[in-house]
Amino acid sequence: MLNDRIEGKWVESFGHVFELCKIRPSELVIILSETQSRDLSVTLAELALVPFKCPVSHVKVLSPPQDTPAPVRSSGASLALAGQAAALAALKAADVIIDLTVEGLMHAPELADILQSGSRVLTISNEHPDALERLTPDPDLHPRVKDAVKLCRSSAEMRVTSGAGTDLTVAMQGAATVGVWGWTDRPGTLAHWPGGIVVSFPKPKAVTGRLVLDCGDINLTFKRYIDQPITLTLEDNYVTSVDGSGVDARLMRTYFRAWADREAYATSHVGWGLNPGARYEALTMYDQRDTNGTELRALPGNFLYSTGANEFAGRFTKGHFDLPMLGCTIRLDDRVVVENGQLTDLPSLPAIG
Repeated sequence: MLNDRIEGKWVESFGHVFELCKIRPSELVIILSETQSRDLSVTLAELALVPFKCPVSHVKVLSPPQDTPAPVRSSGASLALAGQAAALAALKAADVIIDLTVEGLMHAPELADILQSGSRVLTISNEHPDALERLTPDPDLHPRVKDAVKLCRSSAEMRVTSGAGTDLTVAMQGAATVGVWGWTDRPGTLAHWPGGIVVSFPKPKAVTGRLVLDCGDINLTFKRYIDQPITLTLEDNYVTSVDGSGVDARLMRTYFRAWADREAYATSHVGWGLNPGARYEALTMYDQRDTNGTELRALPGNFLYSTGANEFAGRFTKGHFDLPMLGCTIRLDDRVVVENGQLTDLPSLPAIG
């Protein structure tokens, strides 16, 4: 059990990330939180900003009442700003927003409006600072992620296969691709910490095939390693069947059905992890309240398939799955970027699984 106390090393980690964000004394910084945010992280952000000598304000909103048929976890689609016109106006006036909402603003409906104002957003994932310290961004991630983004944007097709039976095709024309290395220093952009991932948001009817979630793959919505295989069939971007006889498949089926929303079955994004510091076993090391699973999204060589919200398609459903898969091979046209779960540009890293 980790204690929620201020540690100097955590203040330093937050300060290092803010330095990478190039926060200047002339910039207005807002720390955005809600009543269910992790108070320790809010305090660490405040203390770490002191040496920057910039004006810092807090915007704190009430965590919204639950209005969903099932719990919402690890969605990246915060509802904290719904109906909060005054808070939204303040955020649009800021140069830098330190986002400490529980779910984060990445897929929030208000994000586009905020970014269009020129604000840059650093979402600090709802992890215990112990994990954030371990995953303080490495500047080497920046060129690696940017190269991956370029590859995705210049490719016509992504093909994902695995020994477990996965065979998925993604048409990449017109897909919106973004990369996150753990910080942002450009107006009108968002990054999250931990970082080290590239994801593409496909156009309609672009994703078809079969995903086999094998033993040891991860369901981050449930913060659970999969114990028995699950087969997802996809047609024109949508999951059309969830097959499997174990508890994992049953949980997934019931959660999908809970939303009574076709868009919950839609593909949100596809991509892969690039962060050599991310650890596969991390979910076993933290209580569930102390992890949001962002580390597993960035796990090097994992194929990340996600359902639900897609801000590029104007889709903001609350149902969401993030599913890092091990042992996959990812091809962009004729180039292999991940082979059997191994990043091809980092041959010294051992494959996982």
